[in-house]
Amino acid sequence: MHYFIYSTSDTWISSGSNRTTGETERDQNFGGDQILEVKKVFHNNEFDYPTRAIVSFTGTDFTALSKSVADGTITNPKYYLRLYEADGNTGLTSTAYSLGIAAISESQWHEGTGKFGDVPKNTDGASWINRTNAPGAPANEWKVPGAGVYSESASAQTFNQGVSRDINADVTDIVNGWLDRSLDSGEDGVRIAFAGVQEVDTSHFGELKYFSRNTNTIYAPKLEVKWDD
Repeated sequence: MHYFIYSTSDTWISSGSNRTTGETERDQNFGGDQILEVKKVFHNNEFDYPTRAIVSFTGTDFTALSKSVADGTITNPKYYLRLYEADGNTGLTSTAYSLGIAAISESQWHEGTGKFGDVPKNTDGASWINRTNAPGAPANEWKVPGAGVYSESASAQTFNQGVSRDINADVTDIVNGWLDRSLDSGEDGVRIAFAGVQEVDTSHFGELKYFSRNTNTIYAPKLEVKWDD
């Protein structure tokens, strides 16, 4: 059987600055964008900074999943994170790369409503340095900038030349951790980034773009649950 839980919050976060204005993007929110961007930005052919995506699953669907697993309706399930490649990926190379998917270790980050082209920039929501930043209230910073995680090597997917760029990663250990509360809940979600040193080395992998939950298509991020019934 297959069961799908769709993302309830997602955004991408940037550790860089706007090359035109020089304004930092580290506090900028992109939660209203229809696209999640995971990329390494280069300037004058030299590595400059990375971006990451964060996605969470919560609400009645996740609660129903937890109940079904606890009462034995669903037994020995496998869980897969599904994100779908958007048109417009640029500079993709034939070099193999890996994406790391890990459970975020801090709670209650806010998706926000910002978009990449906002002028002035929108800082209301999660960013590289803040997990929340509501107008008129003090910002709540991540303990580890860029959304800290429990384990950098929790899950990974490797992409080679000619394969689909869609993310279809086994995150069973992460979800089991949420369900048995050894990790925080699906509300805290996962972080998606280039794995290990690939995030900061000089290799060019291109700019990866995935549909966010704000997309007008059917390709919003989701958690796929599979089990033998």
